[in-house]
Amino acid sequence: MPLRLAIVNKAYSSWSLRPWLLLTHFGVPFEETVIAMGRPETRSEILNVSPTGKCPALRDGEIVVFESLAIIEYIAENFPHLPIWPRDKPARALARSLSSEMHGGFLALRNHCPTQFLRPVRKIALTPEVESDVARIEAAWADARARYGAGGPFLFGEFSAADAMFAPVVNRFHTYDIPVSPPTRRYMDTIMALPAWKAWITGAQQEPWRIASYDVV
Repeated sequence: MPLRLAIVNKAYSSWSLRPWLLLTHFGVPFEETVIAMGRPETRSEILNVSPTGKCPALRDGEIVVFESLAIIEYIAENFPHLPIWPRDKPARALARSLSSEMHGGFLALRNHCPTQFLRPVRKIALTPEVESDVARIEAAWADARARYGAGGPFLFGEFSAADAMFAPVVNRFHTYDIPVSPPTRRYMDTIMALPAWKAWITGAQQEPWRIASYDVV
């Protein structure tokens, strides 16, 4: 039985993107279920697949894994031949640390610049707190690239879980036209050129559901 990944709208969901992008990029077979947000039945439908009432959730037979980072760790454990985490121990430690920082941090950026994959690119005024988040992310990316990125264009050379975890930030930086350094822009362009990224955008464009309050930011 293939893995089954439950997600919500591709147009708006940063958390759903992360494991979806990882699975798709590495060619891991899975079945996708998209649960539309903002309907009376949305929460009950999500509770059928996730005990937290949130997506994404991964089902593997009778096993249910929720939370993006836990799903990514489960995929890495079950497909050890794939370089989901860097093979080098120090690089892997940093990749896991940055992924955890992303999972629990950068709330100012998240709240001020909601994920919106179909929003036209345009600037908004940034708060000092958002600017601080942007500066930390750029510094983290630059450090990972300088120390471990010689083998390719991603944070740790080859595409890894860390890139999947930060992929929604790429959307935020791009969509809200946030000023970034040339190396950061090159990294963003690398992520946005991935076939898996383009497939996600196509999926978002094909969705019949729109949420007006998400589209006015």
